[in-house]
Amino acid sequence: MNIDLLVKKQQDFFATGQTRALPFRIAQLRKLEQLLRQNEAQLYEAIDQDFKRSDYLTYITELSIIYHEIKTMIAKLPRWAKPKRVPTNLANMPGTSYIIPEPYGSALIIGTWNYPYQLSLMPAIAAIAAGNTVIIKPSELTPRVATVLADLINNNFESDFFHVVNGGVETVTELLKQRFNKIFFTGSTAIGKIVMRAAAEHLTSVTLELGGKSPVVVWKDAPLEITARRIAWGKLMNAGQTCVAPDYLLVHHELYEPLLAALKQEFATILGDDLSNNELFPRIINQRHLERLKRLIEPEKVYYGGVVDEVERIISPTIMVDVAATDPVMQEEIFGPILPVIKIENETEAVAWIRQYPQPLSFYLFTKDKRLIKYFNSTISYGGATINDTIMHLCNNNLPFGGVQDSGLGNYHGKFGFDTFSHFKSVQEKVLWFDPPLKYLPITDWKRKLARLLME
Repeated sequence: MNIDLLVKKQQDFFATGQTRALPFRIAQLRKLEQLLRQNEAQLYEAIDQDFKRSDYLTYITELSIIYHEIKTMIAKLPRWAKPKRVPTNLANMPGTSYIIPEPYGSALIIGTWNYPYQLSLMPAIAAIAAGNTVIIKPSELTPRVATVLADLINNNFESDFFHVVNGGVETVTELLKQRFNKIFFTGSTAIGKIVMRAAAEHLTSVTLELGGKSPVVVWKDAPLEITARRIAWGKLMNAGQTCVAPDYLLVHHELYEPLLAALKQEFATILGDDLSNNELFPRIINQRHLERLKRLIEPEKVYYGGVVDEVERIISPTIMVDVAATDPVMQEEIFGPILPVIKIENETEAVAWIRQYPQPLSFYLFTKDKRLIKYFNSTISYGGATINDTIMHLCNNNLPFGGVQDSGLGNYHGKFGFDTFSHFKSVQEKVLWFDPPLKYLPITDWKRKLARLLME
């Protein structure tokens, strides 16, 4: 479809006002949920073909979160979309003040490949709930998923309201030339900067969900077995191809050796010997990413793993030790099953390590010490955190999900997603039967005194 024409059609449809009606929004969300549920088998098959991920993992990490988000939006939307009364200051009395949420208009959502359903549809759900029209551009790195999404959505929704556009860099470039009212991008920091520059041409509101090196601090009082299990689970999910995956560990020296042994045991227990047939461990997405990850592994620093299967595109879970800040594995977000483990002496050293890198998307801390929790929360800047576990803050849609600085701009999930795709109009409503002379000429001493009393 011609992109210029598609965007124009969506802008024209938005102008009719139909998307502003709550019954319309709720009906579209219900329709989307039903469509996904009826076609789960297709969704599972497509993602399995793209990088051999199991039905169970796709349900847990993507579809279940999507279904919960739709239910939340449908249940809470009538309250969220209502005008909200706020106090009126003395200078505007008598009168009323309120805030009206309204949709931006036409929204572009650029998804990514590692969780291609969740990271395309979650922002789309928020955009629909807020009353926008939506164009999704899925990642071309998961072509079968992109095709299934296009088939399901384009055959069941009107293109002037909700549509999927597939293609590569040229397609994204063409989309970014258009005047959208909102752009939501998930992906790398480098591409996020390109998206932001393009949006600036039209002064378009942008939300960027990026990434970064998410650290895990493990203190000496952390229970060894459960700590190792939860770190291993978070790191191995989707073969480490998760934007909030633990990127590197900073371990108190008293727990360093025991934790290394426990992590080695957990990796072996979780995945077993045959990675090629393990439903919890999908493939590395493509050959380019496999080669990139291979370059990060320094054989002399491998404590465990480090085996690369070129044919199956699998890298075994790999623990690296004696890592320096200048090593290749510490120069970029890993986004794979490689885990550097660094020994630290105290909390000051941990903070120094973390501050060498831009603010991370996520931060993890394992300790029972409330003082340390408070210390790290007040010292480290990050998008979101889970204390004594990994990743789990992501699935609580009462918490905003998003980064800070290099790891992102803006947030979403639940009410925060509705807010992200809404403009909040402020309204001051005055009465006509009372008109004090304070603001009119001439200015007198009593007016000056009364202005100070009322305005401050």
